[in-house]
Amino acid sequence: TPGLTAWVSGAATGLGLFAVVGAQSAFILRQGIARNHILAIIATCAVIDAAFIFASVAGLRRLTDALPWLTGVLLWGGVAFLLWYALQSARRAIAGSSGLQVDDTQGSSRKTMVLAAAGFSIINPHFWLDMVVIGSIADNFGAARMTFAAGVAAASIVWLTAQGLGARALAPLFTQPRTWRVLDGSIAVILCVLAL
Repeated sequence: TPGLTAWVSGAATGLGLFAVVGAQSAFILRQGIARNHILAIIATCAVIDAAFIFASVAGLRRLTDALPWLTGVLLWGGVAFLLWYALQSARRAIAGSSGLQVDDTQGSSRKTMVLAAAGFSIINPHFWLDMVVIGSIADNFGAARMTFAAGVAAASIVWLTAQGLGARALAPLFTQPRTWRVLDGSIAVILCVLAL
């Protein structure tokens, strides 16, 4: 049926777009390993993704076409955000740590982590590029485009959950300070490349 085809296409498109190591992925991986408010982070990212996926399919691309300056603001704001977080990751990699403790929360409140999760979703050039691509592809499905959007949103939820909760399985490896330094150093490099 057209609806099922649209949903499956949306899910495949979503997994193809989201299953990359980007800024949001690096953030979720680190917080998932640290068990730092990860359920709140996953929920925040999933709600934001779903809202923007449906908005994109409904006409977000038309908004950025009508307000071209918005794209520039989002681009440079995103670059600044990515470079700032890359700097934080680089500092952690250089300074090192004593490794992950069972109750290690990095001293961050749930509110701080939710705001950071929102930042990694919204103030991220890759996020906006994904939304434009999703909106463009959805146009090919005509009346079933919202079903396509539902498939993309489902893929987002699956990917976010797999990253956040799957990262917990890596926690024993991260009792070693060197492993944290490698992760933080890698995150810093990835975010600098994305900013560039």
